[in-house]
Amino acid sequence: MGINDKIDATAKDAEGRIQAAAGELTDDPLLKAKGEAKQVQAKVMNAADDLGDKVADAAENLGDKVADAADAVGDKVNDAAAAIGNAFKGLTGKA
Repeated sequence: MGINDKIDATAKDAEGRIQAAAGELTDDPLLKAKGEAKQVQAKVMNAADDLGDKVADAAENLGDKVADAADAVGDKVNDAAAAIGNAFKGLTGKA
């Protein structure tokens, strides 16, 4: 989530706090509940941001591991090709 999303979540939380406080002051349970709901919405927005960051980090780590594994496989294939070439050279006396 970008900075604008974080700002939106913070604004939603502030709006909810103000609305809940106004509901408390005016003894309006519906206004208070709406404000509390906005605070929950802000928490969900922030949790989604955290989850998105974790998924992105996991994907990056997985990509790094796949690249490392591909390099290791490539090294093994090159080693095997060299061994086959050396064996062929030993059998035929030619490269």
